[in-house]
Amino acid sequence: MRILIVDDERPARAKLRHLLEQEAGISAIAEACDGIDAMQQIAAFAPDALFLDIQMPEVSGLELAASLPAPAPLIVFATAFDQYALKAFDANAIDYLLKPYDQARLRRALQRLRERLLARSAQPLPPFAGEHALRQLLVTERGVTRVIRVDQIGWIETADNYVVLHTAGEQPLMRQTLAGLLDKLGPGFVRCHRRAAVQLAWIERVEALDKGDCELVLRDGARVPCSRQYRAAVIALL
Repeated sequence: MRILIVDDERPARAKLRHLLEQEAGISAIAEACDGIDAMQQIAAFAPDALFLDIQMPEVSGLELAASLPAPAPLIVFATAFDQYALKAFDANAIDYLLKPYDQARLRRALQRLRERLLARSAQPLPPFAGEHALRQLLVTERGVTRVIRVDQIGWIETADNYVVLHTAGEQPLMRQTLAGLLDKLGPGFVRCHRRAAVQLAWIERVEALDKGDCELVLRDGARVPCSRQYRAAVIALL
């Protein structure tokens, strides 16, 4: 099992690493000091599981959990605060370790991880949508069907039961959900807001705003909102 420890406090990371090193079946351990560092390490280290603190600067553990790309590593929250337990399990956490915990309590969490990993490995993986990502979309408006090249779409936003495809010169409407369209478009697009997604290749810079939010400035000058919930995932993919 490959484990990534995510905690902004060095002593807490060191203690957990020491406890993990005494357990069998763990092949590699890595550490991240915050949510943004964690997203970069997830891409490079490919952990099976995260031991994740909740209260961290910039991006909280709950926000990081919500922004993990699929298939996501399993999550065990390890925190000194018990008031987040319900939210943690809403985020599909495998376990919730309340600091300070001992070796026996950690061992139970590891057993739950092993059982879930075993169950996951027994299930066939779904086909990856990116293998059949679309190169063009057919958009019908007022009886006219047009071909929209996917590489010409800078970003997408929701509009009631439609999505707006923002290209360099026009913004056609398409009757489709944002989540459904992203499944078809593949990994070149990433969600950056609950109402928006952006094509990664179009991003020129990221400008920070208040409260952890930011704006993504695209190559055509468009400014796309990026909420703190998705910021770490977007930056890690750039």
